Amino acid sequence: MTDHFIEDKSNKVTVSIEGPAQKMDFNDLKSGGFIKQKQKDLFTVRLRCPGGKLTTDKLVEISKLAQKYSKKGVVHLSYRQSLEILYVDYKDFNALVADLEKVGQKVASCGPRVRVPTACGGCEYNPNGLTDTQGLAQMVDEKFFGTPTPHKFKTCFSGCPIDCSRTKEMDLGFQGVVDPVWVEADCTGCTLCAPACKEGAIESDPDTGKPIFDPMKCIYCGDCIRACPTEAWKAGKYGHTVRVGGKHGRHPMEAKEVCKFLPDEKVADAVRMTVEWYNANGKRGERIGTAIERVGLENYLKFMEPVFQNNQSAAAAQG
Repeated sequence: MTDHFIEDKSNKVTVSIEGPAQKMDFNDLKSGGFIKQKQKDLFTVRLRCPGGKLTTDKLVEISKLAQKYSKKGVVHLSYRQSLEILYVDYKDFNALVADLEKVGQKVASCGPRVRVPTACGGCEYNPNGLTDTQGLAQMVDEKFFGTPTPHKFKTCFSGCPIDCSRTKEMDLGFQGVVDPVWVEADCTGCTLCAPACKEGAIESDPDTGKPIFDPMKCIYCGDCIRACPTEAWKAGKYGHTVRVGGKHGRHPMEAKEVCKFLPDEKVADAVRMTVEWYNANGKRGERIGTAIERVGLENYLKFMEPVFQNNQSAAAAQG
């Protein structure tokens, strides 16, 4: 098939990224993080940036390499927080990769495998953050990046219910939550928690000023805890709402909520076992959300019981 929008109509180029020179298909190169551009012999080189975080020193060095190897001296920030060097001649692949290694920067990958995780700032510096999104993204990148899957497999971490990282659009997403617990003895009836709750889950008693809490409206954001001057609202437990099977693109699909308050120490197991289920049940070229629709959510949840256990969400239980 000829793509009339690409100036270079050839399907293969001769490269020698590792070992002897050989002809490689564009799709093979893309899987390794070298993405063919429409211009002849030029590629985008995608860099591995879990959580979208780089030190300033490394960023300066990458900028120098982009100036050296990009024919136009430009980079691009992808929608999934990757840094990409554009307009790189395939003849410079070996030299660029070697120079990137000198500054501790790895090339990312595309194709049917676990991709680099995305993440918001989380509790490290964001005042709304409830979980260590950056640390968890780093962990997933180190443990699972590049694991083969039937299709692309994207993970993300959002530190709170604002969900900046869009867990509903990912193959597997983790959103930070906190369970608020009210201690009456510490409450002065100041009423500050009621207006702080944007969900209407808290009303102030007209006589005492003390909160009347509706747990069905709570989204576990922790705004009441932050607003309370006497710490009468406390964190009962922290964890993650887990969603699986989302995607965007031509045929978007919203992820299904399958677990509530998954603790940090079970995140790695949740990723590992979800990938295991996907590899066992997914067809080649099929995203996990489509596989779940075909095989059944109950099948996935049964397999995940050792991880989710008593944290299975009400939404998943209702199907």
